[in-house]
Amino acid sequence: MTLDNPGLPGFALVTGATAGLGASFARQLAAEGRDLVLVARTEDRLESVAADLRARFGIQVEVLVADLSTADGCAAVAARVSQSERPVDTLVNNAGIGLYRAFGTAPLADERRMLDLNVGSVLTLSHAAVTAMTARGRGEIINVSSVAGFVPRGASTTYAASKAWVTSFSEGLALLTKGTGVRVAAICPGFTRTEFHARAKADMSGTPGWMWLAADRVVAEGLADVRSGVIISVPSKRYKALLLLVKLLPRTLVRWVVSRR
Repeated sequence: MTLDNPGLPGFALVTGATAGLGASFARQLAAEGRDLVLVARTEDRLESVAADLRARFGIQVEVLVADLSTADGCAAVAARVSQSERPVDTLVNNAGIGLYRAFGTAPLADERRMLDLNVGSVLTLSHAAVTAMTARGRGEIINVSSVAGFVPRGASTTYAASKAWVTSFSEGLALLTKGTGVRVAAICPGFTRTEFHARAKADMSGTPGWMWLAADRVVAEGLADVRSGVIISVPSKRYKALLLLVKLLPRTLVRWVVSRR
């Protein structure tokens, strides 16, 4: 079965699946007829989302309660990814958090937790997925990154660095798995209307309306890119244009522009 056909036979596992981009990934994969494993920290919300998807699409939906900022949570989900029975053929590493505070003003424990989730969980689950998927000769790993990883960010230094790692890691892993039947890609959205910024207690009132994207559009464009072989997907023409400009401008000018915001 070729990977440009979205109908991979195994389960699709989505982390951070109860809201925002994760919930949209779950809905759109369910609409393809994919059976799902949904991962999040809150059991009630997971069960509610799972029940809705089962009723709407007639698919199997497993729920797995796990905190992916912890070693135990990552181990539990990695064990599910590694199963040969009811195999996971699509892994969506979507779970992540932001910390919109200047570095040094937030507790170090909060900075570490963000890295553990944004980087550590992607590393752990991708390791399990690559091992299992290459043995089967099929699969896809989709890592949700951010355009923040392409520019220096003073107000969210660790977050931007974590997403730079996710993008670079995904690109390198895509090279490593070329020819194995396993596809790896990073989806790098810009500002997206989800619960993300509210949870990070970020004041987004100064962000122009034109910079906001809809979660369903991000996921639809991202999945289409992944299935067409794009390794680093940047949904929407406006963000593609912005990142092209970032690449063309001198880095000193990019830093100056970012520091003015």
